[in-house]
Amino acid sequence: MIWHWIGLAVFSLTLLPAGPALLTERIPRRLHARLAPTRPRGWALLALWAAAPLNAVPRLVDAPPAITLAATATAGVVAAAGCAWVAVAALRAEKVTS
Repeated sequence: MIWHWIGLAVFSLTLLPAGPALLTERIPRRLHARLAPTRPRGWALLALWAAAPLNAVPRLVDAPPAITLAATATAGVVAAAGCAWVAVAALRAEKVTS
């Protein structure tokens, strides 16, 4: 149980502040070129963060196995969407610099 709390805290401290910062484009000017486009990367970070509570919370509250399985499957879909968003952002960045 303690590992779920630790994982949730680590993901919340690292990904949660970065996602909205990228969404609102409140990042240092020197990073704009490296992180362009910033909005899709912000959405991707928020999607990857959302997978952590979807996995941890049902286990922390001792939810029935069916609910835990459904939440884990949803977390997988959300994480895959976040990875796809990162890939799309990387492709857009390549097109802009080419």
